[in-house]
Amino acid sequence: MTEPIKRIAVFTSGGDAPGMNAAIRAVVRTASHHDLHVYGIYRGYQGMVEGDLKRLEKRDVGNIIHRGGTILKTARSMDFMTKEGRKKAYDNLKAFDIDACVAIGGNGTLTGAQVFTEEYGIPFVGLPGTIDNDLAGTDFSIGFDTAVNTAMEAVDKIRDTAASHNRLFFIEVMGRHSGYIALYTAIGSGAGSVLIPEINTSVDALINQLRQSHIRKKQFSLVIVAEGNENGNAHNIAKKVEEELGNLYEAKVTTLGHLQRGGSPSSSDRVLSSRLGHSAVMALLEGNHNVMVGLTNGLVSFTPIQEAIQGQNEINKELIEMSQILAI
Repeated sequence: MTEPIKRIAVFTSGGDAPGMNAAIRAVVRTASHHDLHVYGIYRGYQGMVEGDLKRLEKRDVGNIIHRGGTILKTARSMDFMTKEGRKKAYDNLKAFDIDACVAIGGNGTLTGAQVFTEEYGIPFVGLPGTIDNDLAGTDFSIGFDTAVNTAMEAVDKIRDTAASHNRLFFIEVMGRHSGYIALYTAIGSGAGSVLIPEINTSVDALINQLRQSHIRKKQFSLVIVAEGNENGNAHNIAKKVEEELGNLYEAKVTTLGHLQRGGSPSSSDRVLSSRLGHSAVMALLEGNHNVMVGLTNGLVSFTPIQEAIQGQNEINKELIEMSQILAI
C-alpha cells in the first residue's frame, strides 16, 4: 500500500505568470487545513538541485493573492536537465522527507516532472502556469486572462494614436507556438487583422486585406502579430507591407514583450489559480498522481502529465472566423 502523504513541496518554474502566487496560497492553505507540512522550493528545479527549500505556513502566503510574479521565484535549470542534477534534487527532497510535489509552470516544467517521476517515483501534480494557454487538458491556463487584458489595454491606447495620425500599427504579442493571446487580444480590441502560428496567413494576403480596407475609407488599421507566426516578427512584416502600401499607410511597430507577464492577476486568474491549487492538494490526498489539474467546461479536470505535454490546446476555428467577420 502507498504510504500516506505527510509533506509536500510546491514550486514555480519557467516563465512567471500572473496568478502563480494565488496558486501557491491555495496549495499551502489547503495542505495546512489537512495537517500536511508544506515546503516551498525557491527558483524552481534549480532550487530543488541546490536544496533551497523552506517551510511555509498559512501566514507566509497572506497578502499575496493580488501580487504578480511568484514569491517562490523561478529559474530555468540546466543542472536539472542532467542525471547528476536530478539525483541531487532527489536527495534534497528525501532530506526534507518530501512525499510529493506540486509543480506550477508550462510545458518545460511538466516535462521535468514527468522525467523526474519516471526516474525516482515521486508523485507530482502539475498546474498549468503559462500565459501562452498552450497546454492540452485545460481551457485556460494561469496567467492567460491577465496577459490578454494587459495586451488589450495597450492596444486600446495605441488605437488612440493610430486614429489621430491615420497610421497602420503592428502590435507584437507573446506566443511562440500558440496564437491564443494574439487572437483574444485582436477580438477584444477590435483589431483589423491577426497573424498567429496556427493559421497560414501570407503577407500578400495581409497586404490585400489592408488595401481593401483603404478602399473602404478605413483611415487606420491595427494588426496583432503573435511572435511565432510564420511570417517573422512584427518589424519584418511591417517593412514588407510598407514597401507595398507606403503611399497609403505609415507603418509603426510596438512589441509588448514581457509587459504581458507582469501585473496584478485578474479576478478570473485569481479564482482559476485558487481552484487549481486547492484541487492539486486534494488530488494528492486522494492518490491521483502524475496528472495536470485543469479546467474544462467550467469543471476541474485531471489530465495525465504525458498527455498534457504531448498535446496542445487547440484554438477554436470559429473564433478565427468570427474575428475576420467582425474586423471588416
